[in-house]
Parts: sequence; C-alpha cells; structure tokens
Amino acid sequence: MKPMQLYYYESPNARTACAVARHVGAPVEFVRIELKRGEHRRPEFLAINPNGKVPVLVDGDTTVWESPAIAAHLAQKTGSPLWPASPAQQVELLRWTHWGAAHFNRHAGALFFERVAKPIFGLGAPDAATVAEADKHLRHFAKVLDAHLRERPYLLGDALSTADFAVAAMLPWAQAAQLPLDGYAHLGRWSARIEALPAWRQPYPDPDAADMAA
Repeated sequence: MKPMQLYYYESPNARTACAVARHVGAPVEFVRIELKRGEHRRPEFLAINPNGKVPVLVDGDTTVWESPAIAAHLAQKTGSPLWPASPAQQVELLRWTHWGAAHFNRHAGALFFERVAKPIFGLGAPDAATVAEADKHLRHFAKVLDAHLRERPYLLGDALSTADFAVAAMLPWAQAAQLPLDGYAHLGRWSARIEALPAWRQPYPDPDAADMAA
C-alpha cells in the first residue's frame, strides 16, 4: 500500500484523524501545517483543501477533507473493524458522528475556542455570553451521551468505531477548556476507554506533541 499524506496540526479534529491513522496502522506520512504561520492559507495548501483547514488526507488521486471522512477512508482502506460491515451499524455510526459534530462537539468546541484557541492565537479574552451559552447546551448533550452509554462501552455497543474517535475529539482538552463534564459517570468511563488507546494518547509523530496539545 502506497504512503498517504495526512496534513495536520495539534487540534481536536486533526487529532481524531491522526489517532485513527495510528490505530489502524495506515501507511501515512504526517505533514504538519503550522497554523500560527498561516501555512493553511498558502496557495500550495489551498490547492489541496480550498477550505484552508486541517486535517486533509491525500491518497494518490483522492483527497479527503473532514476528520470523520478521513477516519472512514482509512478504516475502510485498511479493512479495520472501526468501520462496521453491517449497513445498520453504518447508519448508527453516521448518526452519532453527525450528532457529535452538530451538538456535543459544537458546544465543546465553542468552549475550546474561547478558553484555549483564543489565548494561543492572541485573539483576546473569552466572550462571557458565548461561554455561558455553550456551557448550558453542552450540559444538556452530555446528559444525552451519558444516558446512551449507560449500558454500552462504546457508541455502537461492544465495538469501538470511528464514531467514538469523532465524538471524543474535544475530550483531551476537557480540563483546559473547562468542559462541564463532571458527574456524568458513564460518559467518564467511555472517555477513559478512549484515553487508554495508545493511538489516542500519542497520535502525532512528535512524542511531545500530544502533551503540548492537551
């Protein structure tokens, strides 16, 4: 299998793509894009992804944007069970992946931006109204996730999937972003299972990058 190029930065969605690449043993060449220097806005990168975002996967003539799609591509290409064979399970995977993007990580991401990204990129102080709104909504959706995980170890049941990697994207920054996730025991146990995965703990080529990013 020819090497693929995975463009990344130590950010939540890119971490998901990098962790899946590591977990499935995909032949990937990691290419770091330094956002602080604006490398994502350079013409040569925009030619790969006109959105100017990471992660991006280049697999020969195929270019894949968005971390859940990259995770699916890598799992399917390597024959990993992270992408289930059952059509019903595939639909369930898509349901939770989209739920994570539209709800759980939308609001966790807002807190991440206000409390983590703004200081890193010199974008000013957190906006109190945005923080309060995101905190309120995240508590609601954390309750939904906690209830779903009450009797199952992973989002699809007994099997780990790309949906778990996608929905867990913000969890390494839970402390730094002050995510209001205390008191959700089932969510906490699920998070610990994801955190125990070697690929999740060290998704990047640089051994020190995971600690720096979290």
